Amino acid sequence: MPRIVTLYTSPGCQPCRATKRWLDKNDVTYTVKDVTEDPADLAAVKELGYIAAPVVIVSTGDPETEIHWQGFHPDNLKKYTHSTKEAA
Repeated sequence: MPRIVTLYTSPGCQPCRATKRWLDKNDVTYTVKDVTEDPADLAAVKELGYIAAPVVIVSTGDPETEIHWQGFHPDNLKKYTHSTKEAA
């Protein structure tokens, strides 16, 4: 099943830029949402318990199996996003 990657960011966020660079370098398709542009995006991040960007959510479409974390974590990116390229 394809994985959907969503990256919640904020302006001037160095870990956000590092995460984007990693995703781009590894040809991972993802959606970027700036939490300063849409209150609903900020609320979604807060609902998950996060207070800073970036927040990465990897989903197969089933909220019960979503994986998410805060910060730039290449180990998590490699582990949980690798199949997005293969699924395309």
